[in-house]
Amino acid sequence: MHLILTGATGLVGSSVLDAMLKSKDVTKISILSRRPVPMVGNNPKANVIIHKDFETFDPSVLAKVDDADGVVWALGISQTKVTKEEYVKIIKDYPLAAAAAFSKIPSTDDKPFRFVYVSSGGATATPGLFTPYYGVVKGEAEVALAKLRNSNFNVESWIYVPCDECRPDAYDEVGAAEAATYPDRTLRAVPGGFGLWKT
Repeated sequence: MHLILTGATGLVGSSVLDAMLKSKDVTKISILSRRPVPMVGNNPKANVIIHKDFETFDPSVLAKVDDADGVVWALGISQTKVTKEEYVKIIKDYPLAAAAAFSKIPSTDDKPFRFVYVSSGGATATPGLFTPYYGVVKGEAEVALAKLRNSNFNVESWIYVPCDECRPDAYDEVGAAEAATYPDRTLRAVPGGFGLWKT
């Protein structure tokens, strides 16, 4: 199985990458990243594709992943680290651009390309007055991505933890004991759609 991964240097993405590297079912990993991914080391089945602009996927990039079976989109950032405009771009615009590009990857009805979007608790398509901003944006992203689904392009959203993002500074928000369980919970929840981890 050939899988694409984004966000590989983050806590969630690195956990997913670790599991992919260990999985016998995953024979090739294409990592789209703005910078090198030290965790890959010399593993022959992982290929880091340095990609600076996640709003654009030119033919040279798509040619490197044209036999992929799916993607785990774990790229994200805390809403407290960027402006609202930047947050929308990273959380919603980037995955939508990627999904539109990856939908052109050859696939069949009996073996659809799978786009797994890593979302979070609090994401909602029906936000209320007190819905946090990240919940609104991620909810909008989930709805927009779902509209791209068809018989040979499957979109899934996975919610893995009850916080904005599984990131180091989340430790201060939920406590070290709770945060320490995130990587294992991520392995069980996020890429479960690919059958890599049994729950």
